[in-house]
Amino acid sequence: MNKPRNLTTIGFLFPGVGLLAVFIIFPILLTAWVSLNHWSMLTPLSEMNFVGFENYSKIFDQDTFKKALVNTFMYSISNLIVMIPLSLILGLLLYQAALKGTAIVRTFLFLPYIIPSVAVAIVWGYLYSPMYGPFNEILDFFHLPAQQWLGSLDQAMMSLVILNVWQTLGYYVIIVIAGLTEISQDYYEAASIDGANAIQKLFYITIPLLKRSMSFIVIIMTINTLQVFDPIYVLTQGGPANSTTVVSYHMYDTAFNFGNAGQASAMAFILYLVVLLFTILQLRLFKTDY
Repeated sequence: MNKPRNLTTIGFLFPGVGLLAVFIIFPILLTAWVSLNHWSMLTPLSEMNFVGFENYSKIFDQDTFKKALVNTFMYSISNLIVMIPLSLILGLLLYQAALKGTAIVRTFLFLPYIIPSVAVAIVWGYLYSPMYGPFNEILDFFHLPAQQWLGSLDQAMMSLVILNVWQTLGYYVIIVIAGLTEISQDYYEAASIDGANAIQKLFYITIPLLKRSMSFIVIIMTINTLQVFDPIYVLTQGGPANSTTVVSYHMYDTAFNFGNAGQASAMAFILYLVVLLFTILQLRLFKTDY
């Protein structure tokens, strides 16, 4: 009697599972296979030469790849350090019903997130321009020295972090607000009866009950920042002196400019494993049920 029901279940699941297999699972397996071969993208797949783990050993011998790996981690960590407290503070402020205009502020905060990253990078490239950019014009107004921004070894990476914070902060603030709406007011009423003040309510009720929302923010932000590509490609091309070269850009450069798809696939698979590892560690750390 359960056979027709099982067939119906399989029938409903097949389109979704099929798309998952075609667009996610198969590309991952193909990338893993290509990473074990020497192959130029100018030749068919049938002409690949199997070399085992040679591509992996070669990329770890490259100073550029090691630098890109460090830059990727630094970019991700910098975003986490800046955006997690900012999103929490802004979310708590904009959740207050007593404040007027919060809906408008939420809208303006979220708008940059829906703008294409390439368009955002082009605009910020103008803002960061050392010759006529508005940021240096503001510094000149206050009689401060002009900065190189994207042309500086010390400032280029942080300039990209600021760009990403401006573009994506609103998204994470909305998640914090959504988490706050799920907290029952009964907890706060009970705490008030017990004599708890606002600070105690924040640290003993709000923040602990926001754990699921904050864990989601940390995981999604880690995944997104470890895969950063658009602003690097548009603004710096990994410069100056590889100070903004990240794994995704170095992978693109290796595959399309140097024609070495085997090493590029090895970089892509390593990045995939890094993202997967960090996601699993964060899920276990926060002990969520996702």
